[in-house]
Formats: sequence, structure tokens, C-alpha cells
Amino acid sequence: MIVTATPDLVLDVLDAADPVAQRTATAKLDALKTSDADFAATMDAEASRAAAAAADQSAAKVTEAQSGVVNGPPVQVIKKPGPDEVYRKFEAFILQTFVETMLPKESEEVFGKGTAGGVWKSMLAEQLGAQLAKGKGIGIAKQLASAHPAGPDVTGKSG
Repeated sequence: MIVTATPDLVLDVLDAADPVAQRTATAKLDALKTSDADFAATMDAEASRAAAAAADQSAAKVTEAQSGVVNGPPVQVIKKPGPDEVYRKFEAFILQTFVETMLPKESEEVFGKGTAGGVWKSMLAEQLGAQLAKGKGIGIAKQLASAHPAGPDVTGKSG
């Protein structure tokens, strides 16, 4: 199989693109090609127009921030995992180590050769360990949770 980097790459990008955006971009390129306009001059004009639009947007954001009205994206709050989740992740890591040692050493036909094969094998072991720990697991998380009940820590905070 012969692979030509540039056309294949361009075709892959076009295939992945939104069809409407693809048609719009093709139409713009066709318009530039048939207008006999200087490409460099057109690009400079578009760049200056985009810079002016960006400056207008940043000025509007500063004005909104000063007035106290902010219409930005919502802030995503990341919840601290509970102690049971931490113990489950620890159990998944232990199970990952167990599974990785049980996988065959000479398995180049399945996972590939070299570093890539090692990465695939490690990823498989990680997913298997996570799935095994997702249910009841083997009891490591349960024993750790019962040995370390969630109570106030040294700083007096709960959790």
C-alpha cells in the first residue's frame, strides 16, 4: 500500500470536517481563486479584520467585568472524591499490577513490538483492574475503608 502523506492528510482532515464548514471553506477558496485578487493582500486584510474583532471582544469583556455582569462559561466544580472512591482506585491499581504480571511476556503478535506493545499491554491491564475493582473487587477497598473510618483529620476537617 502506497501512502502519500500530503494528499492523504488533507483528505483525512476534509473527511473529519463538518460538511457545511467544508463547503463554506471550499467556496471561499474558489472565490479567492477566481477573483484575481492578490492572495497576500487578502490574507493581510482578513488578519487585520480578525485582530480588530478580537480587540472589540476583549474591550467588551473588560466593560462587562467592570460592570459586574460576566457572561462567561459556567465554572465547573470538581468534587473531592470520597474515601471509598480513593480506596477503590487503590484496589484498581493493585489489581492492575496483578493483571499486568499475569499477561504473557512474549505476545508481540497481540500487543505489538517494543514500547507500543508495552503501552497497549499496560492500558489493557489498567482497564481490567478498574473493571475488576468496580464491582465488589477482591476486598482491599472494603478492608481499608473499615480500618480507616472517615472522621475528622489532624486539621479538624471532616473527610
